[in-house]
Amino acid sequence: MFAKPSTTDAIAMNKPTRYFATALAGIAFLIGGCGPKPAASTGIKALKLAFLTNNASSFWTIARKGCEDGVKAAGDTQLDFRIPATGSAAEQQQILDDLVSRGVDGIAVSPVDPANQTEALDRIAAQTLLITHDSDAPGSKRVCYIGTDNTAAGIEAGELIKQALPGGGKIMVFVGTLDAQNARERFAGVKQALSGSAIEVIDVRTDETDQVRAKTNVLDTLVTHPDVACLVGLWSYNGPAILSAVRESGKTGQVRIVCFDEEEQTLAGIAAGEIFGTVVQQPYEFGKQAIVLMARHLRGDKAAFPADGKLVVPTLRIQKENVAGFQTRLNTLLGKTAP
Repeated sequence: MFAKPSTTDAIAMNKPTRYFATALAGIAFLIGGCGPKPAASTGIKALKLAFLTNNASSFWTIARKGCEDGVKAAGDTQLDFRIPATGSAAEQQQILDDLVSRGVDGIAVSPVDPANQTEALDRIAAQTLLITHDSDAPGSKRVCYIGTDNTAAGIEAGELIKQALPGGGKIMVFVGTLDAQNARERFAGVKQALSGSAIEVIDVRTDETDQVRAKTNVLDTLVTHPDVACLVGLWSYNGPAILSAVRESGKTGQVRIVCFDEEEQTLAGIAAGEIFGTVVQQPYEFGKQAIVLMARHLRGDKAAFPADGKLVVPTLRIQKENVAGFQTRLNTLLGKTAP
């Protein structure tokens, strides 16, 4: 699954954290080709593996495709893909308990509130193979984290904000919850990138994954802070929520938007010049690598996961000049025709 590294990559890959070497800009999304070959069903252990998200965003459609391709690559593997309806830590824990009761061999989860879920996650890890994806729980006994370096991704978003506001200005940040590890790290990265600039962070507004509230938060901000220059969304659905609110307020083109991920509305907004840019991840790889590596580990390959317990998948900035090519590759991955 790993491209032959350049000299720079080779040096980076000798560090404790092993980076996933496929850069998003030039990939064909690994459709059939360089992954492990499907194993024959005879003589290998049949597995039941689960992939649990942290909310119901369409972002996870791409991860699900990766999981399905991972099942094909692993062979003799059943997939239980779960999406919590409310996005709450309590509901997520109920699903985890249910999966264990069903006898799954391994679970990949994006923890909603890792600090307060650690004890419960450790209990799950004592009963089945547990890894995290998208958002980590580094204090838990999970075997590996597969996903974005979220601090670095936040820095990428911060660089987009500086590009959008070269003369400085005020920004408001929106996210589901700052309890999630990925949210905290992304926000920290944004602040790190903006340090010393003329850009001021007014505040952070959370919505607990309620997409109606996500839009209301933006509408309220546009009224209470008429001088806000840029609106920043840290989770995938925040981009479309921000765009909808800006349109409804009649401020399209007056307020810049920077966000995360590749929701259809986000990419359309970039193509139309309404969103300045987004930082995209590779959720396909979250899914595929989670399934393939859990299967390898469970079948005896104890070197399947990186020794330091982290497999970092790189991000890419998408703006108007490269959104069309990215959308084409994404459509190919998902088996869609061009819109």
